[in-house]
Amino acid sequence: MTPSFKYMLQSGTLVVSLALGAALPMRSLALDLASPDHVAYRSTSIDGIDIAYREAGDPSHPTVLLLHGFPTSSHMFRNLIPELAQDYHVIAPDYPGFGASAMPPAAEFEYSFANIAGMMTALLDQKGVEGYVAYVMDYGAPVGYRMFADDPERVEGFVIQNGNAYAEGLREFWDPIKAYWAAPTTENGDALRGFFELEATKWQFTAGVQNPENISPDNYWTVQYLLDRPGNQEVQLELFLDYGTNVGEYPKWQALFREHQPPALLMWGKNDPIFPEEGAHPYKADLDDLEFHILDTGHFALEEFGPEMAVEMIEFLDRVYK
Repeated sequence: MTPSFKYMLQSGTLVVSLALGAALPMRSLALDLASPDHVAYRSTSIDGIDIAYREAGDPSHPTVLLLHGFPTSSHMFRNLIPELAQDYHVIAPDYPGFGASAMPPAAEFEYSFANIAGMMTALLDQKGVEGYVAYVMDYGAPVGYRMFADDPERVEGFVIQNGNAYAEGLREFWDPIKAYWAAPTTENGDALRGFFELEATKWQFTAGVQNPENISPDNYWTVQYLLDRPGNQEVQLELFLDYGTNVGEYPKWQALFREHQPPALLMWGKNDPIFPEEGAHPYKADLDDLEFHILDTGHFALEEFGPEMAVEMIEFLDRVYK
């Protein structure tokens, strides 16, 4: 029995009808493409590089920019986006070398946080976004803070989740990476390749969580597929090396926090072995309008506390914009 499909677009709703055979009735499924929580998977060219991004919500509403960490992509926000999109315009890009974005060879492209920040700004320019609140996590923190440094008035607030702007918290996990910063030799780079293997990827998602059974293995399988692409380890080593430049920018970002005082919501997984709780508390010294929450989970806090974080975030955005 061969099924047949019929498609019809009715006032922004895609109706998919499935017929399994003459003896069975036609079944229809309506997909409301105009619904605010409908997520579109788009791409655009920035400096000749295809950048993928997820977008949802009404573009006339205030924009929330979701900036992912290592080694994931906009996939980490898959459940958060529909919640935010009810009242906000949401953009969640994939950096070059991550997710569905292009991965030019490391020898032919500048994999640096400054370059990625510039590309994310170019994406917002293309979309006509003037101001935004940025969710920054892990790598998303230096990307977002560099964007903030380039144009502080454009950033209307931060949601901070396990992303450093202070040297506190860069503990023993960082020792082999710091050795690579000090001496970027082939030997020191090769010593980091274990971070790109499946067990390390799974560890990032499960270390410090309350219940590992609550963490979908789809997370680390999806990530590992992308890390295993030929040439991707060289991409990641370039970014590991360039992360050292972010540490030198920390005092500048802290001064900008004090000067511009963007409202901020901090939600931090305290058991994160990469960015532990020590990195969260220094924000209190520089940000006067800071909502501060420490969560009993690990690096990817959305995986265990997604619904609670969505509520906190919507309340924060409502306060900032309404």
